[in-house]
Amino acid sequence: MTDRNRWIALYVLCVGMLMIVLDVTVVNVALPSIQNDLGFSQSSLAWVVNAYLISFGGLLLLAGRFGDLIGRKSIFLAGLGVFTAASLLCGLAHGQELLVAARFVQGIGGAMTSAVILGMIVTMFPEPREQAKAIGVYGFVASAGGSVGLLAGGILTQAINWHWIFFLNIPIGIVTAVLAMRLLEGDEGIGLGEGADIPGAILITSSLMLGVYTIVKPAADYGWGSDRALGLGAVSLALLVAFVAREARASTPLIPLRIFRSRNVSGANVVQPLLVAGMFGLFFLGALYLQRVLGYGALQTGLAFLPTTIVMGLLSLRYSERLIMRFGARRTLLPGLLLIAAGLALFARAPVHGSYALHVLPVLILLGVGVGTSFPALMTLAMSGATQEDAGLASGLVNTSAQVGGALGLAVLATLSTTRSNHLLQGGARRASALTGGYHLAFLIGAALVLAAVVVAVTVLQPENKATEPVASEADRSCAEPAYSEVG
Repeated sequence: MTDRNRWIALYVLCVGMLMIVLDVTVVNVALPSIQNDLGFSQSSLAWVVNAYLISFGGLLLLAGRFGDLIGRKSIFLAGLGVFTAASLLCGLAHGQELLVAARFVQGIGGAMTSAVILGMIVTMFPEPREQAKAIGVYGFVASAGGSVGLLAGGILTQAINWHWIFFLNIPIGIVTAVLAMRLLEGDEGIGLGEGADIPGAILITSSLMLGVYTIVKPAADYGWGSDRALGLGAVSLALLVAFVAREARASTPLIPLRIFRSRNVSGANVVQPLLVAGMFGLFFLGALYLQRVLGYGALQTGLAFLPTTIVMGLLSLRYSERLIMRFGARRTLLPGLLLIAAGLALFARAPVHGSYALHVLPVLILLGVGVGTSFPALMTLAMSGATQEDAGLASGLVNTSAQVGGALGLAVLATLSTTRSNHLLQGGARRASALTGGYHLAFLIGAALVLAAVVVAVTVLQPENKATEPVASEADRSCAEPAYSEVG
């Protein structure tokens, strides 16, 4: 593959990722219109989101590993096909059952597509400087896509109707698939015989799906201490323990446990869910603050988040590679995390009659700078120990940790925010004041979660050593970087 084609292939992969990321937030903006049109109750409406989250979060790890086994290009293209076909069904849906079922299938396609992208990128760009730049592009798409989705959802829902948030995926999916078939090099994978552990696949998929379901349904509806939430959570954990025990003794494990020997790989996958859980406080509850307290419409809310997208793009696309190569991924990550925590803490001071210029815009700029620097660095650390044979697994693992962290974070923050608001209402506070008080609590907890990520990063992650610096020769790197060694 020529150098030019490699970079074009990168952009094709990132368009596929953008389509998946956009779908999450674009649907949230359109939920009120979907509810009015199809007659969903408030409780049943949640399944438009939950059906997607359960299949998506439950299959990421499995999809990433199967990319290693049978070929990442094959999984990527199959995922695009499933996601695009399911998007067509979602757009054509005129009944609740079809929409929810199509969203579940859409989650399967989204998991297959996104799980292998990062693994394909690190194998396409093995040279450290190019890899850092490529991950910066991926990091921008993965992190800024949420705010772009708010804007796109507002425009499509208000200008046409909610059906078009799904129809938009069809031409994008087709064009992406055609370009991917032409530009991406085929990879046969290491073969099913190297990891065709069917019992292990059943255990990990069941554990993750049940875990995500517990987070988005029983825990959110009945409380974290309810019998349903605790019972299902215990079953999910038991399945996970059984899976780890199975992989430790399997001759051809689905997920080789050696991937966790690297402190940087393991540490990055602990930092990731803490960071994403905290960040969900901004994109979801921050949007609610703008709409329910400041009275913004869907389109205004999307435009309000645009500065974050611009700052993320500037840093991720132009400067993240320079920062990582100059200071190392770990030292680039830490200031970014601190800026995110500071931004969330500052948002907790936004008043009922807040000003966008004074109380919102500075927060969005801080968050944009923080995410634009920390996310590419975190992706670099998460993939630092991956061999070519296990790159899909490492990619699926980091996506899974982000997805579970996001679902768990949103459930916790939304529940505690609602509880705080209800308490203030019962105490005689006005609705706007009560809502703002609940959002303030969520933003402070989000900041605390990101600070916890800082503690993990400082204590677990290791500084890059000379084996990963670009001045080392290819031969030096091959000698100095055993699989999942303590580098990166």
